[in-house]
Amino acid sequence: MAQPLFTLAFERTPARIRLAALGFVGLFAALAVRLVAFGLAPAEPRAASPDLVQRTRPDIVDRNGVLLAKELKAFSVYAEPRRIIDVDEAVEGLVEVFDDLDPRDLRRKFTSGSGFAWIKRSIPPSMADRVWSLGLAGIHLRHEPTRVYPNGAAAAHVLGAVDIDNRGLAGIEKWIDATTAMHEPASARAQADLDAQPVRLSIDLRIQHLYAEHLRRAVETYGAIAAAGLVLDVTNGEVIALVSLPDFDPNEPGLALHPDRINRMQVGRYEMGSIYKALTTALALETGLFTLGSTFDVSRPLAIGGAAIDDFRGKKRILTLPESFIYSSNIAMGRMALTIGAERLRSFLMTLGQFDKVRTELAESSAPIVPSRWSDVTTATVAFGHGIAVTPLQSAMAVAALVNGGDLITPTFLADGGLEARLRARNVIKPATAEAIRDLMRLNVEQGSARRAALDPIRIGGKTGTSEKVVRGTYSKDKVMTFFVGVAPIDAPRYLFLTILDEPRGLPETFGFRTSGWNAVPVTRQVMGEILPLLGIRPETVIAR
Repeated sequence: MAQPLFTLAFERTPARIRLAALGFVGLFAALAVRLVAFGLAPAEPRAASPDLVQRTRPDIVDRNGVLLAKELKAFSVYAEPRRIIDVDEAVEGLVEVFDDLDPRDLRRKFTSGSGFAWIKRSIPPSMADRVWSLGLAGIHLRHEPTRVYPNGAAAAHVLGAVDIDNRGLAGIEKWIDATTAMHEPASARAQADLDAQPVRLSIDLRIQHLYAEHLRRAVETYGAIAAAGLVLDVTNGEVIALVSLPDFDPNEPGLALHPDRINRMQVGRYEMGSIYKALTTALALETGLFTLGSTFDVSRPLAIGGAAIDDFRGKKRILTLPESFIYSSNIAMGRMALTIGAERLRSFLMTLGQFDKVRTELAESSAPIVPSRWSDVTTATVAFGHGIAVTPLQSAMAVAALVNGGDLITPTFLADGGLEARLRARNVIKPATAEAIRDLMRLNVEQGSARRAALDPIRIGGKTGTSEKVVRGTYSKDKVMTFFVGVAPIDAPRYLFLTILDEPRGLPETFGFRTSGWNAVPVTRQVMGEILPLLGIRPETVIAR
């Protein structure tokens, strides 16, 4: 058989080489199919390594399960300047997506020679898709959650806020970071996220909204510069509502940095004025040195060490102890305190938690300003709420102990948080003393400075307080703060309301008066009238009782 004149190189190649060549052809064919599949698939925003992503923050809900804070999916854009091929293309593309970016700033970042630069934080998936579609070398997406507060400013001082890196800055958000491993390794994070339960607060969003709206109207009506409100369950210390105005929207946490937007209930420190007369009266009865039948001559100012203590619109006659309470006599309280003695007064206030910081789930809290030296004048003035500055939440905790039968309970912002760990002291006063204080608070609403709080047939008890503000080291005659503590129902106390107005003005309808009985008291009555039914305290339930 004749031999062919020539043969193909492939035919002359050994069999094993031909087999390897076929293998390479198959591999490249598979890669081509895979690349086509990637090209046809919908664009998926690229994210950083899972190890760089912190675990999901739990939802925050109110006591009824209403959503207060939630984490949503978002992305952030970053650049690797050294990997950018066409700076002009990158700048033009990104400015087209984000019209608030400065082209000159972008160009500076992209030509800096650095290895990393943030472009835009916390953008929604729709914008992330647009960035991905640009197909820019050196421009990447990182999956980063964003925190959303659907109710805006409602309960802002309780919720707090998070920073751009989703870390708690204040309030319950900061508490979550402190009590939960929010930044643990990815290996443990997946199961932790599955197990995460919403943080259920003691706050009732309905009550929060109502109180805030009443306070906003009060600020406008009385020309006050600020206001605050609190609803506290005296049986377990749960805070049902906490309002502090001006407030802020936690969706824009930078607004919280303004000094006017502090949490006035737990950070502000004020001389609580005649609210402290409830504490002094309780101690006077508790010691046995005074009874409800004791009398005091208030016809002349109380002279102590060159100082003279007088009453505001005093009766200028002999008053019984109940009259001293409902007419809010500074002279009578000073006389009681001097008889009791400085040490016993200090010890009692210390027992009621007035000398140390109230520690709740909210890290934002202030220590009281306590006199360093206790002269007779100090003893007398502290008895009616001057010379000592505490947080309003601190004073509310003490009054709650007086009316609930003697249990001093640290307030909490968590629902069903357990009472035993927060029970600071039992029987701080005798049951008979607690009953007497409740009767005096009821009498004050019937006949005294809190008459405008009457909400019959629901029996309300309360105590007013007005204090002159300290301006540049001296008491101002023009600026006051007014307080009112209302308790309902006073025969079986359940809820304490505390209203504060900062620098209210006298009005023609208040005959020019700006004391608590003319502003904080009627505001609280309106608040209680709307809120108590929502809390299950209705006229028919009180009558049935």
